[in-house]
Amino acid sequence: MRTPKDADRLPAPSLLQLIWLASPALPVGGFSYSEGLEAGVDRAGVATEKIAADWLVDQLHLTLARGDLALVAKAIAAWRRGDLEHLGELNAWVLQTRETSELRLQTEQMGQSLLQWLQNQATASQSQIDACARMPPTYPVIFALAASATQAGVRDCLLAFAFGWAENMVQAAVKSVPLGQNSGQRILARLASEIPSAVDHATRLMDGERQAFSPMLAILSSQHETQYSRLFRS
Repeated sequence: MRTPKDADRLPAPSLLQLIWLASPALPVGGFSYSEGLEAGVDRAGVATEKIAADWLVDQLHLTLARGDLALVAKAIAAWRRGDLEHLGELNAWVLQTRETSELRLQTEQMGQSLLQWLQNQATASQSQIDACARMPPTYPVIFALAASATQAGVRDCLLAFAFGWAENMVQAAVKSVPLGQNSGQRILARLASEIPSAVDHATRLMDGERQAFSPMLAILSSQHETQYSRLFRS
């Protein structure tokens, strides 16, 4: 017998879908990008566990929460109501805020890869897939499409998006600083404790309040393009 508490729980298929979307094993190539962190190791003194953790916490709150997380929240709602015009505007915003060729490549490649994955999952309609193909698709907008097909609330979807980002970035730190696996797990634990407040901030932002102002990160990303030795594509 289902209790009132059970009725409030996310159905298991939706929960599993969010876990799947957050998994580093999802074949979208997230593991190959460091989003400027590798350049930070080379040029900005990211050389210890604490500095790497501080860097990623700042990135979570200053860039992800104010930009992509806020956008994913709006995109999920737009997919669910079928507002393709607004989705086109959101997708264009993502492309316009990628300040270097590496960062733009990342969102386009991961978006296209996730769209191809969705085509094999039977969770998106043909009209939605056709709409994505006309954009061209970016990763946050396609993640929102995948998440919108679940029964999960927007907050849970954003928690999954942020944790997937955190896992990829921690692995980038482990490889590039370099750090041990225990150090990586401590950084991930710290990020996990910060993610809920970042998500709550993102859900309160209106379209006109989103921003992608991170000039030092853009400079490091530009420098990474000509860095002598690289492990990552960004």
